[in-house]
Amino acid sequence: MSIPVKLDKIDRKILEILQANAKITNSQLSKEIGLSPAPTLERVKKLEQSGVIHSYHAQLNPSKIGLGVNTFVLVSLTGHNKDIIEIFIEEINKIDEVIECHHITGSGDFILKIITGDIAAYQQLMLERVSAIKVVDNLQSMVILSTFKDSKVMPVPDGILK
Repeated sequence: MSIPVKLDKIDRKILEILQANAKITNSQLSKEIGLSPAPTLERVKKLEQSGVIHSYHAQLNPSKIGLGVNTFVLVSLTGHNKDIIEIFIEEINKIDEVIECHHITGSGDFILKIITGDIAAYQQLMLERVSAIKVVDNLQSMVILSTFKDSKVMPVPDGILK
């Protein structure tokens, strides 16, 4: 686990603004945080270089591109040794429809978030790709009926100050 980067109030404000609008210009960002453009850009670059800002992405509307079925899948593996876990991770990373994969505690070993166009595509994916991974023992699917919160904005804790 990495050590948290120390952030001051201005860094936290930059992170809050960039999470809300990553397309904001440096000039506008500098106005909103009360610094001139040069030190603002320097702070953003420092946040990027330190790994606090990991990447920038366009968030797509799934329904606008024909992706209408979202599911969570609880996966249990045939065992828990390093080789089995590595085989699973290697194979799951080859499946584009798996948009999240988390190693978890509890009744399963992994939880996946899968997105497909329709139920038929989901069924085919599960039968031909996911359940075909040789180290998969059991799968439990949960279809997402409605989503009421899907925030990509992370709270930046006050406790990590310079």
